[in-house]
Amino acid sequence: MVITIEPGIYIPGSGGVRIEDMVLVTAGGSEVLTNCSKELIVI
Repeated sequence: MVITIEPGIYIPGSGGVRIEDMVLVTAGGSEVLTNCSKELIVI
């Protein structure tokens, strides 16, 4: 089974951001499938 973990933050009048990780869950354990940086980039 694959599940997603999707925390987000929304600031009224400013906007928001959401980040998603996909996780494979099996009888033998779990594995994070998403491979991206979680470094904050200010633009």
